[in-house]
Amino acid sequence: MSLFETFTQQLINGLSIGAMYALLALGFTMVYGIIELINFSHFNIFMVGSFIAMLILQAMGFSGQAYTLTGLPLVGVMVFTLLATMFLTGMIGVLIERLALRPMRGVSGTAPMITTIGVSYILFNIVFLSQGANSKNFPNPIPPVQWNFGEITLRPREVILWIITLLLMLTLQYFVRYTKLGKAMQATAQDQEAARMVGVDVDRVIVTTFFIGSALAGAAGFIFGIYYNVTREDIGFQAGLFAFTAAVLGGIGSIPGAMLGGLVIGFVKSLGTMVVAEKWIDVVVFSLLVLVLMFRPTGLLGVAGPTKS
Repeated sequence: MSLFETFTQQLINGLSIGAMYALLALGFTMVYGIIELINFSHFNIFMVGSFIAMLILQAMGFSGQAYTLTGLPLVGVMVFTLLATMFLTGMIGVLIERLALRPMRGVSGTAPMITTIGVSYILFNIVFLSQGANSKNFPNPIPPVQWNFGEITLRPREVILWIITLLLMLTLQYFVRYTKLGKAMQATAQDQEAARMVGVDVDRVIVTTFFIGSALAGAAGFIFGIYYNVTREDIGFQAGLFAFTAAVLGGIGSIPGAMLGGLVIGFVKSLGTMVVAEKWIDVVVFSLLVLVLMFRPTGLLGVAGPTKS
Protein backbone atom coordinates (compact mmCIF):
# COMPACT_ATOMS: atom_id res chain seq x y z
CA MET A 1 0.00 0.00 0.00
CA SER A 2 1.44 3.37 -1.02
CA LEU A 3 1.80 6.29 1.37
CA PHE A 4 -1.11 8.09 -0.34
CA GLU A 5 -3.37 5.04 -0.01
CA THR A 6 -2.41 4.56 3.63
CA PHE A 7 -3.08 8.23 4.31
CA THR A 8 -6.47 8.09 2.59
CA GLN A 9 -7.50 4.93 4.44
CA GLN A 10 -6.55 6.45 7.77
CA LEU A 11 -8.40 9.63 6.81
CA ILE A 12 -11.56 7.55 6.27
CA ASN A 13 -11.09 5.86 9.64
CA GLY A 14 -10.41 9.17 11.37
CA LEU A 15 -13.53 10.78 9.95
CA SER A 16 -15.67 7.92 11.29
CA ILE A 17 -14.10 8.00 14.77
CA GLY A 18 -14.20 11.80 14.84
CA ALA A 19 -17.90 11.83 13.96
CA MET A 20 -18.65 9.76 17.06
CA TYR A 21 -16.53 12.01 19.29
CA ALA A 22 -18.15 15.12 17.80
CA LEU A 23 -21.68 13.94 18.60
CA LEU A 24 -20.68 13.04 22.14
CA ALA A 25 -18.81 16.33 22.63
CA LEU A 26 -21.89 18.30 21.57
CA GLY A 27 -23.76 17.08 24.65
CA PHE A 28 -20.97 18.26 26.94
CA THR A 29 -20.70 21.65 25.31
CA MET A 30 -24.47 22.31 25.16
CA VAL A 31 -25.02 21.66 28.86
CA TYR A 32 -21.95 23.68 29.81
CA GLY A 33 -23.03 26.53 27.55
CA ILE A 34 -26.41 26.79 29.29
CA ILE A 35 -25.66 26.16 32.97
CA GLU A 36 -21.85 25.97 33.12
CA LEU A 37 -21.89 22.38 34.38
CA ILE A 38 -19.63 19.54 33.31
CA ASN A 39 -22.08 16.64 33.09
CA PHE A 40 -20.01 13.54 33.78
CA SER A 41 -23.06 11.29 33.56
CA HIS A 42 -22.84 11.99 29.83
CA PHE A 43 -20.07 9.35 29.64
CA ASN A 44 -22.41 6.56 30.59
CA ILE A 45 -25.49 7.88 28.81
CA PHE A 46 -23.40 7.16 25.71
CA MET A 47 -22.74 3.64 26.99
CA VAL A 48 -26.41 3.07 27.84
CA GLY A 49 -27.31 4.27 24.34
CA SER A 50 -25.19 1.54 22.78
CA PHE A 51 -26.99 -1.09 24.87
CA ILE A 52 -30.42 0.35 24.06
CA ALA A 53 -29.61 0.22 20.34
CA MET A 54 -28.37 -3.35 20.74
CA LEU A 55 -31.56 -4.45 22.51
CA ILE A 56 -33.77 -2.74 19.92
CA LEU A 57 -31.96 -4.53 17.08
CA GLN A 58 -32.23 -7.82 18.93
CA ALA A 59 -35.95 -7.23 19.43
CA MET A 60 -36.28 -6.83 15.65
CA GLY A 61 -34.67 -10.22 15.14
CA PHE A 62 -31.01 -9.36 14.65
CA SER A 63 -28.29 -11.07 16.63
CA GLY A 64 -24.50 -11.19 16.35
CA GLN A 65 -23.44 -10.71 12.73
CA ALA A 66 -26.90 -11.30 11.25
CA TYR A 67 -27.20 -9.58 7.89
CA THR A 68 -30.54 -10.93 6.66
CA LEU A 69 -33.11 -8.17 6.91
CA THR A 70 -36.17 -10.45 7.31
CA GLY A 71 -38.34 -8.24 5.12
CA LEU A 72 -37.34 -4.93 6.75
CA PRO A 73 -35.51 -2.39 4.57
CA LEU A 74 -32.07 -1.38 5.79
CA VAL A 75 -33.00 2.31 5.89
CA GLY A 76 -36.07 1.57 8.01
CA VAL A 77 -34.08 -0.52 10.48
CA MET A 78 -31.38 2.13 10.86
CA VAL A 79 -33.75 5.10 11.15
CA PHE A 80 -36.06 3.40 13.64
CA THR A 81 -33.19 2.17 15.82
CA LEU A 82 -31.47 5.56 15.75
CA LEU A 83 -34.60 7.57 16.59
CA ALA A 84 -35.76 5.16 19.30
CA THR A 85 -32.29 5.17 20.90
CA MET A 86 -32.08 8.97 20.78
CA PHE A 87 -35.54 9.36 22.31
CA LEU A 88 -34.87 6.94 25.16
CA THR A 89 -31.44 8.37 26.02
CA GLY A 90 -32.93 11.86 25.73
CA MET A 91 -35.52 10.90 28.33
CA ILE A 92 -32.75 9.59 30.57
CA GLY A 93 -31.16 13.03 30.32
CA VAL A 94 -34.48 14.66 31.25
CA LEU A 95 -34.83 12.41 34.30
CA ILE A 96 -31.29 13.22 35.42
CA GLU A 97 -31.99 16.94 35.14
CA ARG A 98 -35.38 16.73 36.87
CA LEU A 99 -34.49 14.32 39.70
CA ALA A 100 -30.80 14.92 40.41
CA LEU A 101 -29.83 18.38 39.17
CA ARG A 102 -32.89 20.64 39.35
CA PRO A 103 -33.08 20.38 43.18
CA MET A 104 -29.47 21.59 43.22
CA ARG A 105 -30.12 24.57 40.97
CA GLY A 106 -28.38 27.55 42.51
CA VAL A 107 -26.06 25.48 44.69
CA SER A 108 -22.56 26.85 44.31
CA GLY A 109 -19.33 24.91 44.25
CA THR A 110 -18.68 21.44 42.90
CA ALA A 111 -21.73 19.68 44.38
CA PRO A 112 -23.73 19.56 41.10
CA MET A 113 -20.72 18.21 39.18
CA ILE A 114 -20.08 15.55 41.84
CA THR A 115 -23.76 14.63 41.61
CA THR A 116 -23.34 13.89 37.90
CA ILE A 117 -20.42 11.59 38.76
CA GLY A 118 -22.71 9.72 41.17
CA VAL A 119 -25.41 9.44 38.50
CA SER A 120 -22.79 8.13 36.08
CA TYR A 121 -21.88 5.33 38.50
CA ILE A 122 -25.56 4.50 38.96
CA LEU A 123 -25.98 4.08 35.19
CA PHE A 124 -22.78 2.04 35.00
CA ASN A 125 -23.86 -0.35 37.73
CA ILE A 126 -27.38 -0.77 36.36
CA VAL A 127 -25.92 -1.96 33.07
CA PHE A 128 -23.18 -3.98 34.78
CA LEU A 129 -25.66 -5.85 36.99
CA SER A 130 -28.24 -6.41 34.25
CA GLN A 131 -25.96 -7.19 31.29
CA GLY A 132 -22.81 -8.55 32.91
CA ALA A 133 -19.16 -7.65 32.38
CA ASN A 134 -18.57 -9.54 29.14
CA SER A 135 -18.40 -7.79 25.77
CA LYS A 136 -21.60 -8.09 23.75
CA ASN A 137 -21.75 -8.67 20.01
CA PHE A 138 -23.61 -5.71 18.54
CA PRO A 139 -26.19 -6.82 15.94
CA ASN A 140 -25.16 -5.50 12.54
CA PRO A 141 -27.88 -5.12 9.89
CA ILE A 142 -25.44 -3.59 7.38
CA PRO A 143 -24.50 -6.00 4.55
CA PRO A 144 -20.79 -7.00 4.60
CA VAL A 145 -19.93 -5.43 1.27
CA GLN A 146 -17.06 -3.08 0.50
CA TRP A 147 -15.81 -0.90 -2.30
CA ASN A 148 -12.14 -1.10 -3.18
CA PHE A 149 -10.21 1.73 -4.81
CA GLY A 150 -6.80 0.18 -5.24
CA GLU A 151 -5.77 -0.67 -1.67
CA ILE A 152 -8.30 1.78 -0.18
CA THR A 153 -11.40 0.16 1.31
CA LEU A 154 -14.71 1.92 1.90
CA ARG A 155 -17.63 0.10 3.52
CA PRO A 156 -21.31 1.01 3.80
CA ARG A 157 -20.98 1.44 7.57
CA GLU A 158 -18.66 4.43 7.12
CA VAL A 159 -20.96 6.09 4.60
CA ILE A 160 -24.01 5.52 6.79
CA LEU A 161 -22.26 6.92 9.86
CA TRP A 162 -21.13 10.02 7.95
CA ILE A 163 -24.67 10.63 6.71
CA ILE A 164 -26.16 10.19 10.20
CA THR A 165 -23.62 12.54 11.76
CA LEU A 166 -23.95 15.20 9.05
CA LEU A 167 -27.75 15.20 9.25
CA LEU A 168 -27.76 15.44 13.04
CA MET A 169 -25.24 18.29 13.08
CA LEU A 170 -27.07 20.25 10.38
CA THR A 171 -30.37 19.71 12.18
CA LEU A 172 -28.88 20.92 15.46
CA GLN A 173 -27.38 23.99 13.83
CA TYR A 174 -30.71 24.86 12.21
CA PHE A 175 -32.58 24.30 15.48
CA VAL A 176 -30.25 26.49 17.53
CA ARG A 177 -30.00 29.30 14.99
CA TYR A 178 -33.48 29.57 13.50
CA THR A 179 -36.13 28.17 15.85
CA LYS A 180 -37.74 30.08 18.71
CA LEU A 181 -36.58 27.58 21.30
CA GLY A 182 -33.08 27.57 19.81
CA LYS A 183 -32.88 31.34 20.11
CA ALA A 184 -34.11 31.04 23.70
CA MET A 185 -31.22 28.64 24.31
CA GLN A 186 -28.77 31.18 22.90
CA ALA A 187 -30.21 33.90 25.13
CA THR A 188 -30.05 31.67 28.20
CA ALA A 189 -26.44 30.77 27.43
CA GLN A 190 -25.50 34.46 27.27
CA ASP A 191 -27.31 35.59 30.44
CA GLN A 192 -29.76 33.32 32.24
CA GLU A 193 -31.29 36.01 34.45
CA ALA A 194 -31.72 38.50 31.60
CA ALA A 195 -33.36 35.78 29.50
CA ARG A 196 -35.79 35.03 32.33
CA MET A 197 -36.64 38.73 32.65
CA VAL A 198 -37.66 38.99 28.97
CA GLY A 199 -39.96 35.97 29.21
CA VAL A 200 -37.76 33.00 28.34
CA ASP A 201 -38.84 29.80 30.13
CA VAL A 202 -35.39 28.94 31.44
CA ASP A 203 -36.49 25.64 32.99
CA ARG A 204 -37.85 24.52 29.63
CA VAL A 205 -34.63 25.55 27.92
CA ILE A 206 -32.48 23.61 30.38
CA VAL A 207 -34.53 20.42 30.18
CA THR A 208 -34.55 20.66 26.37
CA THR A 209 -30.78 21.04 26.41
CA PHE A 210 -30.41 17.90 28.51
CA PHE A 211 -32.77 16.02 26.19
CA ILE A 212 -30.90 17.03 23.03
CA GLY A 213 -27.45 16.47 24.53
CA SER A 214 -28.38 13.03 25.84
CA ALA A 215 -30.09 12.12 22.56
CA LEU A 216 -26.87 12.95 20.71
CA ALA A 217 -24.95 10.76 23.18
CA GLY A 218 -27.38 7.96 22.34
CA ALA A 219 -26.72 8.51 18.63
CA ALA A 220 -22.98 8.30 19.34
CA GLY A 221 -23.56 5.03 21.22
CA PHE A 222 -25.44 3.64 18.22
CA ILE A 223 -22.57 4.71 15.95
CA PHE A 224 -20.05 3.04 18.27
CA GLY A 225 -21.93 -0.26 18.11
CA ILE A 226 -22.35 -0.19 14.36
CA TYR A 227 -18.71 0.75 13.77
CA TYR A 228 -17.04 -1.66 16.20
CA ASN A 229 -19.74 -4.40 16.27
CA VAL A 230 -19.31 -4.72 20.03
CA THR A 231 -20.34 -2.97 23.24
CA ARG A 232 -19.65 -3.38 26.92
CA GLU A 233 -20.33 -1.60 30.17
CA ASP A 234 -17.00 0.27 30.37
CA ILE A 235 -16.91 1.98 26.96
CA GLY A 236 -18.22 5.24 28.39
CA PHE A 237 -15.11 6.31 30.26
CA GLN A 238 -12.53 6.34 27.47
CA ALA A 239 -14.87 7.59 24.73
CA GLY A 240 -16.30 10.18 27.10
CA LEU A 241 -12.83 11.36 28.08
CA PHE A 242 -11.88 11.93 24.45
CA ALA A 243 -15.23 13.61 23.76
CA PHE A 244 -14.73 15.94 26.72
CA THR A 245 -11.23 16.67 25.41
CA ALA A 246 -12.79 17.42 22.00
CA ALA A 247 -15.23 19.87 23.60
CA VAL A 248 -12.40 21.66 25.44
CA LEU A 249 -10.13 21.61 22.38
CA GLY A 250 -12.81 23.13 20.16
CA GLY A 251 -13.93 25.61 22.80
CA ILE A 252 -16.34 24.36 25.42
CA GLY A 253 -19.69 26.07 25.02
CA SER A 254 -19.22 26.35 21.25
CA ILE A 255 -21.29 23.96 19.11
CA PRO A 256 -19.08 24.37 15.99
CA GLY A 257 -16.09 24.01 18.29
CA ALA A 258 -17.32 20.65 19.59
CA MET A 259 -17.78 19.42 16.03
CA LEU A 260 -14.31 20.60 15.03
CA GLY A 261 -12.68 19.24 18.18
CA GLY A 262 -14.21 15.79 17.66
CA LEU A 263 -13.02 15.62 14.07
CA VAL A 264 -9.52 16.85 15.00
CA ILE A 265 -9.13 14.16 17.66
CA GLY A 266 -10.49 11.50 15.31
CA PHE A 267 -7.95 12.46 12.66
CA VAL A 268 -5.09 12.69 15.17
CA LYS A 269 -5.88 9.24 16.59
CA SER A 270 -6.08 7.73 13.12
CA LEU A 271 -3.35 9.56 11.20
CA GLY A 272 -1.03 9.55 14.21
CA THR A 273 -0.50 5.81 13.82
CA MET A 274 1.40 6.58 10.62
CA VAL A 275 4.00 8.48 12.65
CA VAL A 276 4.12 6.96 16.15
CA ALA A 277 3.22 3.60 17.70
CA GLU A 278 -0.44 3.18 18.56
CA LYS A 279 0.31 3.00 22.30
CA TRP A 280 1.58 6.60 22.13
CA ILE A 281 -1.49 8.05 20.40
CA ASP A 282 -3.21 9.08 23.63
CA VAL A 283 -0.05 10.98 24.61
CA VAL A 284 -0.15 12.80 21.27
CA VAL A 285 -3.84 13.72 21.67
CA PHE A 286 -3.48 15.20 25.14
CA SER A 287 -0.21 16.90 24.25
CA LEU A 288 -2.05 18.61 21.40
CA LEU A 289 -4.74 19.72 23.86
CA VAL A 290 -2.14 21.20 26.20
CA LEU A 291 -0.39 23.03 23.36
CA VAL A 292 -3.64 24.51 22.03
CA LEU A 293 -4.75 25.69 25.47
CA MET A 294 -1.35 27.23 26.17
CA PHE A 295 -1.71 29.57 23.20
CA ARG A 296 -5.51 29.77 23.03
CA PRO A 297 -7.09 29.07 26.45
CA THR A 298 -10.64 29.32 25.08
CA GLY A 299 -10.04 26.53 22.55
CA LEU A 300 -9.99 26.66 18.77
CA LEU A 301 -13.39 28.32 18.31
CA GLY A 302 -14.21 29.34 21.88
CA VAL A 303 -14.81 32.98 22.79
CA ALA A 304 -14.01 34.42 26.20
CA GLY A 305 -17.01 35.94 27.88
CA PRO A 306 -18.23 37.12 31.27
CA THR A 307 -18.86 34.46 33.87
CA LYS A 308 -22.56 33.90 34.47
CA SER A 309 -23.86 33.89 38.02
